[in-house]
Amino acid sequence: MGVGEMGVGQVGRTPPGKLPVLITFMEMAKPPQTPPRPAPGIAQGPVLARNCTLAYYRFLYDTIGERWLWSLRRSMDQDELSRMLADPQVEVHVIHVDGMPAGFVELDWRLLPADGTVAIDYLGLMPWAIGRGLGSWLLDWAVHHVWQRPRVRRLTINTCSFDHPAALPLYLRTGFRRLRQERKFSDDPRWTGVMPPTAGPHIPLAEPPLPTPSPPEMQPTATDAPPRRPIAFRPLAYRP
Repeated sequence: MGVGEMGVGQVGRTPPGKLPVLITFMEMAKPPQTPPRPAPGIAQGPVLARNCTLAYYRFLYDTIGERWLWSLRRSMDQDELSRMLADPQVEVHVIHVDGMPAGFVELDWRLLPADGTVAIDYLGLMPWAIGRGLGSWLLDWAVHHVWQRPRVRRLTINTCSFDHPAALPLYLRTGFRRLRQERKFSDDPRWTGVMPPTAGPHIPLAEPPLPTPSPPEMQPTATDAPPRRPIAFRPLAYRP
């Protein structure tokens, strides 16, 4: 189950190269009333990936997110992403099964000092780990972990129509409530080259984008045109 990524644009006829997406923004404004769930017997962790490297994060993000068209971290400046991962207020907690990374949850504490908000930016499982009860437990763990911190006033999460269909019902059962929904368009990352054509197999490929016209400075001008071959002079036959 992945946390949705927002698109851009306005609702209407889907433009070429774009995908329609429904985004649901959610929040939890009070601590959970139930005790933490016990970890499944197959799971180890979560373990905080301290000083998470860009390569390790991209391995988790790309592998887990390819099925759900997670493209934001792929397309953002990688130096900026490295700086974000180095921020101690951004935490990546990883669970393992049989010694292998099986999923992660990304918590963003950067707004906590300002207004008491903490965000679950991403939560997802490796493809082979889906359907083993790990996702609901990892979400429950994240919720209880966040609310143990002083000064927390709200926990936010969002999901979208690209995500696993069980994501939204799970968030509601866990105690999140809908804030609002937005219908937007997002670039199909399979056309932009950010993701391979096989990504998001349950999401139909967008119509091919329109070709981008060359900027005026790149268009050929009269001076750029190849010289025309001169026409040979053929005198008319003399007629008396």
